Amino acid sequence: MAIRLGDIAPDFTAETTEGTINFHEWLGDGWGLLFSHPADYTPVCTTELGRTAQLKSEFEKRGVKAIAVSVDGLESHKGWINDINETQNTSVNFPIIADEDRNVATLYDMIHPNANDTLTVRSVFVIGPDKKVKLTLTYPASTGRNFLEILRVIDSLQLTANHSVATPADWKNGEDVVVSPAIKTEDIPAKFPKGHKVIKPYLRTTPQPNK
Repeated sequence: MAIRLGDIAPDFTAETTEGTINFHEWLGDGWGLLFSHPADYTPVCTTELGRTAQLKSEFEKRGVKAIAVSVDGLESHKGWINDINETQNTSVNFPIIADEDRNVATLYDMIHPNANDTLTVRSVFVIGPDKKVKLTLTYPASTGRNFLEILRVIDSLQLTANHSVATPADWKNGEDVVVSPAIKTEDIPAKFPKGHKVIKPYLRTTPQPNK
């Protein structure tokens, strides 16, 4: 079953490199990033897990916990982590789920038979404090993810969850944002006192309100 935006992220209990976790309990009241890997000891995944470890402080600033899933077992994961740490000059600092029975992969529809009937695709799920899925991304097994883009999207999700704005194409944290169409132009100054610009009646911009 495909996971859609707004769905409650399926809960599960699983063994990880940091012990047994109940997913919803582990998330607590914060944001979560769940991302899958086709298998252990795969070259692209090695770079991705290393990059996630390097960016841990950036995820922490945003209140986001990262957790990976791969369909191999714990002993395999532990050996792979040694390789990741060595080759990526980092230290893996987040849990990796052992999903040998493919329970998590199935719950999150991570196996796409027309692409490969055994390997998980590179799925990304961003989950909000309400346990609802806020973002899904799916890459083929051959394409590594852009983790700076994932951080950028999280910035947008967190901003737009708390303010009546949207973020335009290629937006980066700190840049102007788009005022929600639901807000009348005459009401903008009271809601966004930093100023605004009317480009078209339906396209109004304002400085990022939480900066």
